[in-house]
Amino acid sequence: MDDSLLARLRPLRERIDALDAQILDLLNQRARTALEVGQAKQAFDADGPILKPEREAMVIRRLQELNKGPFTDQAIDAVWSQIISTCRGLESTLTVAYLGPQGSFSEQAALEHFGHAVQRLRCNSFDEVFRAVEAGQADAGMVPVENSTEGAVNRTLDLLLNSPLKVLGERSIKIQHCLMTQSGTLDGVKRVMAHPQALAQCQSWLTQNHPELARDAASSNAEAARVAAEDPAVAAIAGTAAAEAWNLQVVASGIQDDPQNRTRFLAVGAMATQATGHDKTSVILAVPNRAGAVYEMLAPLAAHGVSMTRLESRPARTGQWEYYFYVDLLGHYDDAPVAQALAELKKQVAFFKVLGSYPAQ
Repeated sequence: MDDSLLARLRPLRERIDALDAQILDLLNQRARTALEVGQAKQAFDADGPILKPEREAMVIRRLQELNKGPFTDQAIDAVWSQIISTCRGLESTLTVAYLGPQGSFSEQAALEHFGHAVQRLRCNSFDEVFRAVEAGQADAGMVPVENSTEGAVNRTLDLLLNSPLKVLGERSIKIQHCLMTQSGTLDGVKRVMAHPQALAQCQSWLTQNHPELARDAASSNAEAARVAAEDPAVAAIAGTAAAEAWNLQVVASGIQDDPQNRTRFLAVGAMATQATGHDKTSVILAVPNRAGAVYEMLAPLAAHGVSMTRLESRPARTGQWEYYFYVDLLGHYDDAPVAQALAELKKQVAFFKVLGSYPAQ
């Protein structure tokens, strides 16, 4: 490197080193203060859950409002999620359940949302995720609920209907699918494996580029990667994290049919979440099978000025063409307009369940 450039870089690098030392000192001060918060709770016998979704969301939003750049708001979310996770972990380790094995998109969503200072509980199905949290084996779970290309994840909707767990938060991540094999080529490969949603999200690309490959469903994309790591005749569709976890080579990247493909995940747990001022509320409703029933169901929302961000229907499996409606609303159920609308809804619908209010992403 040129001596004049080195001379110019040297003071800048020294300044960065000094700033890093200051940041480290401040992080340790923050960690000690977080421990003092835990000690204060113990002194008053306030042994509530270590996870406080509303407080964590408000900390990050406040910093984003104060931010003047060039550090981006997205970077603040990523960095402070890890800082909060580490400080939380000094007091008690949070166990998070999600669909595994290692390298799944569910794992990515869980770590982005809760941070890396957690105990990871990889499950073989969405049912296992719910059971683990309900049984107290995990403090929280992370499950996909909808995809921008393929719509609702029906098994998650069914589990939300029957589970006592509440929704604690949401996390939307961009899904970039890759085709991967042991060798990095398709020599000797006869079939491609992935979760059914991933196969559907890549079906046009597969049909156009590799119609000769048989398509087999797996319980998760990460499981498909695990199988491909053992069988050279199998290609997997998964993310780059799965390729790294299972020592696979990427044959083609970005093979999803929609370049803006995203999946929304929900964090679930046993606790209720307090209002933050920027929240969502999710409910499940059912109405009598008669003309105008759905219109009447939505009327209280309009009357109280409550915005609906999502309406999804799911058959009630009664054989009578009846449906459950999954509805996302803007606002917390403690907010007056939302509370009033929900009170009216509860009186007129055949089924009513609040899944939870939680910080909106």
